[in-house]
Amino acid sequence: MIYSFKGYTPVVHESSFVHPLAAVTGNVIIGKNCYIGPGAAIRGDWGQIILEDGVNVQENCTVHMFPGKSITLKESAHVGHGAIIHGANLGRNCLIGMNAVIMDDAEIGDESIVGAMAFVRAETKIPNRSLVVGNPAKVIKAVSDDMIAWKTKGTQLYQQLPADCHESLEEVEALREVPENMKIQEDVYKTLRDFMKK
Repeated sequence: MIYSFKGYTPVVHESSFVHPLAAVTGNVIIGKNCYIGPGAAIRGDWGQIILEDGVNVQENCTVHMFPGKSITLKESAHVGHGAIIHGANLGRNCLIGMNAVIMDDAEIGDESIVGAMAFVRAETKIPNRSLVVGNPAKVIKAVSDDMIAWKTKGTQLYQQLPADCHESLEEVEALREVPENMKIQEDVYKTLRDFMKK
């Protein structure tokens, strides 16, 4: 759902997809080929939120801030299921792992990877190409070329997803039996460990 708030109406590029069960409110600008999953809440009620081209905010994520702050999720930022971005800026082509929490005035550098369930404290500055894990989160090493290639490929899947959703997603009644000719989806993406074995 898209909600106007105090005269601010979200701007969503036509190539992007906001799931009907997501909530996008107020001063939010969503660029091209972005995906917003069901249960996501992007609240631009107290400040501006910009999602540059190719950003994905997956299921059950929250993007919000304290009053008077504005934040940007830069091009190809990838926010995993259940993550919280509260008043933080995300660098280009970074990855925020599932259920990670990024606090106010934190800066995540370009092509950095924040591990699942990490807690990035307020005002933390993460350098470009850093691998960050833990609570509180710490940089443990540099992101390798292989790791960023894997991340980029995963994000490209999410950049294709808006077009796929516009083309084929529709609300239906559930089937009562499994069809005999039901196919399993194609294996198009590997875990990082599998990817690095190549």
